[in-house]
Amino acid sequence: MLEAVSSTAISAGQSVGRAAESEMTAPVAGAVQSGGDVGFDTVLKQVTTDAIGTLKAGEAASISAIQGKESTRRVVEALMSEEQALQTAVAVRDKVVQAYQEVVRMSI
Repeated sequence: MLEAVSSTAISAGQSVGRAAESEMTAPVAGAVQSGGDVGFDTVLKQVTTDAIGTLKAGEAASISAIQGKESTRRVVEALMSEEQALQTAVAVRDKVVQAYQEVVRMSI
């Protein structure tokens, strides 16, 4: 049962990871270029979704490597992408917190 769940999670994670890699910036760029009602929340959701997909792909690649189904090169690439996505997410979080703190300090 655990193997069935693991293989399902791995294949789902690989699918999400491949989709996230191929469309990392296309949806956001397309939404911005269309001139529609694109807000900060929409862009932030898309970036978050892409980061989560990248993290899942890295995890799936690691699990596949443990099972002997994935090459070392692919695992290293997935983990480097995962690390970059995590660093980006932390940087965005820090900037949002900094902006919030500046707004709180404003006198009314």
